[in-house]
Amino acid sequence: MSAVKSKNTRPEIALRRVLWSRGLRYRVNVKSLPGKPDIVFTKARIAVFCDGDFWHGHNWAIRGLSSLDEELKRYSQFWRDKILGNIKRDKENTSRLEADGWKVLRFWESDIKTDVFKCVDIIEKEYRDTTKKMFEN
Repeated sequence: MSAVKSKNTRPEIALRRVLWSRGLRYRVNVKSLPGKPDIVFTKARIAVFCDGDFWHGHNWAIRGLSSLDEELKRYSQFWRDKILGNIKRDKENTSRLEADGWKVLRFWESDIKTDVFKCVDIIEKEYRDTTKKMFEN
């Protein structure tokens, strides 16, 4: 597991490249925030996570299974506990960030690979809407 990258993954880099090309500037892997978001827009208070399908419990959808439970039946107890723990931690980090006034956007690795521009459109819209509100006040 030590060989598995936790930052600067291909989906993250793809997302960052398109964001940068659209003129959106951000910080990466901000350690001071819960969950260490992959991409952070500090002034707009937007935290973006690129969640790996296997590690965060989305593999079942890619494989065409009916539920996460069906996928987890195939795994050893160690992997079931690991993935369920990751899902729980993701929810806790999202809740903590939202309680502190952050907007949290989460994207599956497979969604970024399928259509990175659609993902960036969502981020850009949220960023533009938030900064517009900031300047109106």
